[in-house]
Amino acid sequence: MRTLLLGFLCFTLSISYSQTTNDTLPKAEVSTTMQSVQINGKTIYLTAQAGTFQVRDENNKPIALMGHTYYSKDSKTRNNRRPIVFAFNGGPGSSSFWLHMGVLGPKRIVVNDPSSTPAAPYQLVNNNFSILDVADLVIIDPVGTGLSIPVGKAKFKDFWGVDQDIRSLSLFITQFLIAKNRMNSPKYLLGESYGTFRNAGLMNTLLTQGVAMNGVIMVSAVFDLRTLIFPPGDDMPYIAHFPTYAATAWYHDKVTDKPEDVYTFLNEVRRFTEDEYVPSLFKGDRLSEADKKAIAQKLAQYTGTSTDYWVKADLRVTASEFFAEFLRDEGEIVGRLDSRFTGINQDLLAQDGSHDPQSAAISPAYIAGFLDYFYGSLKVNKNTTYSITAGRREGFNWDWKHKGNVRWGTQAAINTGIDMAQALSRDPNMKVLVLNGIYDIATVFYGVEYSIDHLGLKKEIKDNIKMEYYEAGHMMYTHQPSLEKFKKDVAGFILETSK
Repeated sequence: MRTLLLGFLCFTLSISYSQTTNDTLPKAEVSTTMQSVQINGKTIYLTAQAGTFQVRDENNKPIALMGHTYYSKDSKTRNNRRPIVFAFNGGPGSSSFWLHMGVLGPKRIVVNDPSSTPAAPYQLVNNNFSILDVADLVIIDPVGTGLSIPVGKAKFKDFWGVDQDIRSLSLFITQFLIAKNRMNSPKYLLGESYGTFRNAGLMNTLLTQGVAMNGVIMVSAVFDLRTLIFPPGDDMPYIAHFPTYAATAWYHDKVTDKPEDVYTFLNEVRRFTEDEYVPSLFKGDRLSEADKKAIAQKLAQYTGTSTDYWVKADLRVTASEFFAEFLRDEGEIVGRLDSRFTGINQDLLAQDGSHDPQSAAISPAYIAGFLDYFYGSLKVNKNTTYSITAGRREGFNWDWKHKGNVRWGTQAAINTGIDMAQALSRDPNMKVLVLNGIYDIATVFYGVEYSIDHLGLKKEIKDNIKMEYYEAGHMMYTHQPSLEKFKKDVAGFILETSK
């Protein structure tokens, strides 16, 4: 996971490392174990290396110990041509155990979907849907998360920012490939949430350094931050979010005479949004009261809310307002990360949602299950403390400035889609797979569609971007049918692009 900008996970285990200011540096430490996974009836034997890797700067000076888990397939002969996937979650400031234990690794946590998972004991099972049958896997925790810390003269703030983060991950990936003799392997990035925002910049940075990706996998994507925040005077986020509000209403049976197929319904919602909602918002105060009420009625019909609510909102409802309003009459709120999940609304007069029911429902299972696996099965040193999120570290403050590219320079509205467009245009063989949960209100699918449609790509380059949709939310892999589709889509993408 995972969560982007505001409201990312508050659960945390703080780390007690002290930064060194002299020439004595903490050393990288790795635990090596033998693991296995059964996929489609076949047992795959793996070497698992979990711990830290020393990262050096451009002048070869150590700047960080980067926490990671590396799964490589055991074979009698070294196979450097086997694909290798570098994966991470988002935040910014989230560690990457969500992807690790949710879908990618040899084991996965089973949670109740879409309801609350009871306390321990949790189910840790063989992951038949892992991608380890088609690729080796490196799961990375950015500095400040997991076991990752700055060393030498480096400080946490040197890694906490859009460009700082891209730089440190590019250094790690390049140096790791060299250290493991994998530079000639087919290479992939897989990021979730802010991890996709990172991916878009990272794929371009690596390319300029001579490290081309075969493919980039975007899970619950965002490229243009305007699609997520709601600044005054900007209609973009309201437009981007509306189809997901409608999808939520469809799922909870709040749409009168709803079509049987949700994708048919969403095509209708897209047409309404583009043909009626957008022009109405563009008029601003010039929109007549009669026209405003007419649009408000349609907005209400598509979202299972009241016309009066949309009129009072001036046709503009933020995500947090929707969480609180949608099921107010039932005394509930809906999930931000997955609007199929619901929770108790303790303040029926609240304008904004109080919490994310999806996070509350699954986080304890993921955290406890991962830590049990990390220190138990992977045998990581128990004297090290794994940091779930950098968000609770003293001084955590993300630097949102981004240099953009040569054409655009520094950006006022941060958008790494520009970097992705440059990478795809300069390397026409590179492919991108985007996975969207239609009930994800954290990174909305219509915002991704808008971003891709405005990259200015030639048609043959744009065709290198493939979109897939799931009837679930941000972590679509908690939903069994979507978990199965995830494996099929990602494994197929890797096999197709690694030939």
